[in-house]
Amino acid sequence: MSQSLLDRFEQTILPLLDDAYTLARHLLRDEHDAQDAVQEAYLRAWRHFGGFRGGDARAWLLTIVRHCCYASRRGRQGAEQVAYDDEQHAIDVGSRFAADARAIGASERENLESALEHLPAEFREAIVLRELEGLSYKDIARVTGVPVGTVMSRLARARERLRRVLKRIA
Repeated sequence: MSQSLLDRFEQTILPLLDDAYTLARHLLRDEHDAQDAVQEAYLRAWRHFGGFRGGDARAWLLTIVRHCCYASRRGRQGAEQVAYDDEQHAIDVGSRFAADARAIGASERENLESALEHLPAEFREAIVLRELEGLSYKDIARVTGVPVGTVMSRLARARERLRRVLKRIA
């Protein structure tokens, strides 16, 4: 592949690494499996980047990540799962906040992570793509391969379930 194609890939696809990992971690619920899936997705993206004709690169990549995650999950069904380590990935609230504020923030993040774990995969996926990745309904429909109306329905149901779970946890 030409150097200009490599440059385009690096400028277009590499900056989306965090988005790819966020989606993979929420779909697979395991940091190591998510890393593996993202690596596989980037290899596939590179192999097929010559055929990418523009458009929304983020939606294109997240579709590949999603497919890799589901393939990975099918391949390891029945295998022992390792819990996600919240402390390792907790966002540092910063030194300007008191220890109490950090503890409350960590507790809220733990509650949200726990609530997300209770959602069915298609609802969790919709919430992650919309609320964490900021994709439009149309882009979520492209990534997941379902109609926009289904995306809207899944989001409404996911939000309602998330509210109920968070209410129980709090």
